[in-house]
Amino acid sequence: MTQTPYFAHETAVIDQPSTIGAGTKIWHFSHVMKDTVIGERCNIGQNVVISPQCRVGNNCKVQNNVSIYTGVILEDDVFCGPSMVFTNVINPRAHIERKAEYKQTLVRRGASIGANATIVCGVTLGQYCFVGAGAVVTRDVPDYAIVYGTPARVRGWACYCGVGLEMAVDAASEQGTCTDCGRTYQRDGQAVREIQEHKR
Repeated sequence: MTQTPYFAHETAVIDQPSTIGAGTKIWHFSHVMKDTVIGERCNIGQNVVISPQCRVGNNCKVQNNVSIYTGVILEDDVFCGPSMVFTNVINPRAHIERKAEYKQTLVRRGASIGANATIVCGVTLGQYCFVGAGAVVTRDVPDYAIVYGTPARVRGWACYCGVGLEMAVDAASEQGTCTDCGRTYQRDGQAVREIQEHKR
């Protein structure tokens, strides 16, 4: 008998073919559907559904009660909080099949999505952004942005390490340094980039 490189609880359902990386853990009552690729060292919580043809990167954490629908792509190091919601059709009707109209949602590396947030399909969440708990995201989120509200709006900026940066939302251009890890960032409008890594 061949041993799998990942762990799946006995109540989890793993449809084949699917690819699951080494060190990944899939917990109670979760369902991984066919043609899905899940990377290494992921943690898939209880009652999670990952629909066909989804891609989940390495070291992602998907908390309880999350459904990742066809058209959603998670890059590496993404955090999906409990009961947050993805969608994949902009105008669903029970009596009309719209599988040909699925819109792609891309969650870039290191992004964090808070509990009970809703991500309307067709958007990109920038790298290392933070989506606040209960937010409704209807448009693209810039790299390193902190967004919350209904609809979600940019309220600030976050470091790679997750600590908020002291940079204004509305200034034309400025720099900010993380008080925790020492990384420095340059912001021009809604574009933030790291210009100096921490020295620790």
